[in-house]
Amino acid sequence: MIKINRALISVSDKTNLIPFAKFLSAKGVEIISTGGTLKELIKNDIPAIKVEDYTGFPEMLDGRLKTLHPIIHGGLLGNPGMPGHSADLEKHNIQSIDLVVVNLYPFAETIAKPNVALEEAIENIDIGGPTMLRSGAKNYQCTVVVTDIDDYPKIQDEMEKNSGSVLKSTSFLLAQKVFAHTALYDSTINQFFNQLENNPFPEILTLGFKKKQSLRYGENPHQSAAFYESITTKSQFNPLQGKELSFNNMLDFDAAFHTAALMKPNSVSIIKHLNPCGVASAATTVESFELARRTDPVSAFGGVIGVSGVVDSDLAEKIVENFVEGVIAEKFTEESRVVFSRKPNIRLIEISDFRKALSDRDFRPIHQGLLLQDRDYEIITENDLKIVSKKKPTDEDIKGLMFAWSCVRLIKSNAIVYTDKNSTLGIGAGQMSRVDSVEIGAAKARKSNLDLKGSYVGSDAFFPFRDGIDALAKEGARAIIQPGGSIRDEEVIRAADEHDLIMVFTGMRHFRH
Repeated sequence: MIKINRALISVSDKTNLIPFAKFLSAKGVEIISTGGTLKELIKNDIPAIKVEDYTGFPEMLDGRLKTLHPIIHGGLLGNPGMPGHSADLEKHNIQSIDLVVVNLYPFAETIAKPNVALEEAIENIDIGGPTMLRSGAKNYQCTVVVTDIDDYPKIQDEMEKNSGSVLKSTSFLLAQKVFAHTALYDSTINQFFNQLENNPFPEILTLGFKKKQSLRYGENPHQSAAFYESITTKSQFNPLQGKELSFNNMLDFDAAFHTAALMKPNSVSIIKHLNPCGVASAATTVESFELARRTDPVSAFGGVIGVSGVVDSDLAEKIVENFVEGVIAEKFTEESRVVFSRKPNIRLIEISDFRKALSDRDFRPIHQGLLLQDRDYEIITENDLKIVSKKKPTDEDIKGLMFAWSCVRLIKSNAIVYTDKNSTLGIGAGQMSRVDSVEIGAAKARKSNLDLKGSYVGSDAFFPFRDGIDALAKEGARAIIQPGGSIRDEEVIRAADEHDLIMVFTGMRHFRH
């Protein structure tokens, strides 16, 4: 047990401070405090000693220097159970501080402000607070450290039950929280300075993530999982209804969001196991959904739907005709939510602005490491196209090819997509051979009774051989858009000319692993 006789309180967030401090004072705990916290305590008639009166050294440097003093840190770090500590404390007239209640300057909140000045950010870097927290946490066997206001009731409860004392096991758990908190705080500062230097790939990468929610289960039911959000960029992931999310649900929702966000407004994507099984960009979200679903209605069953726009009651009625895991959209109307309420297990996620919510970096864990890259958001324009076939595309052909290109970059490699001018017809995804993707995409279209004659074909990387072109011609494709760059480009172009196909090169690859 740790008997609480003396407490140091210095908090930026004063939520629930007064009831907690009144409790401590009523228990006979001597309170030492600083600055704004001290004023708040005195205003509420809670006895407290000013830090500079306690240390005999004035606050200075505009408040930057307050608690960095041996009287404070000796009281936090002294452990009478260790050789020489008691003698040192007695020699220098240092009294033990048994409880530290500190939360830090709001650095993350400060840098979240639009156009925050560097000077303001710097003045919100806490020095004394983290130092006191770390000192107390290191000495958890003698010093209880509280940095989370949600832990106030726990301290009160234990002190009530244990005649003013706190369990050492509780102190250890609070120390764990402190080191996580200070590490996150420093990580946030580090990330901010890296951004100032426009340094997306620093020599030492520090990441700060905080648990947002536990998940139903991991990739499989026997695996546990949780969702963490960046401390510097709050997730806009807003669940509105539905069952608890699983790991796979989160991945599919993310894929649905990214696919719809990178398409035109009113686009709809249907995701199954991280791959689109249908994508469309029509005049309305209802039309887009119907076109996307027709691509592969069998795979769409149990999928996750991404809507770049508003889900109204008409679209909701269409969606609930079949089983879906969930829908992620920029907005759900009240009328649509009434429709979905008839199917309460359908998960609804709202992100107010898909484009603004896109993140610019892609993190991939590998064994004992982490890969980091820029997100693949770049896409060519019509002016970047290089027409390499004898047959030239019309303006309408260019529209179809550009739509195929916008879709294929969102599909797992090797990827082939057959489209018309605004919707997918057949998708071949994730194959080891490109010609297999050609054949699977065509087989999907046939299964859905969709005619590939006159279709546009997008390929995420070059064709290494002419066999893919021969297969596309056999399916009735009209035009092909691909990066080019193969050592057999001339052979591939000749194959396109032999089949009277249009072929354009983009000069940009879109592998997606």
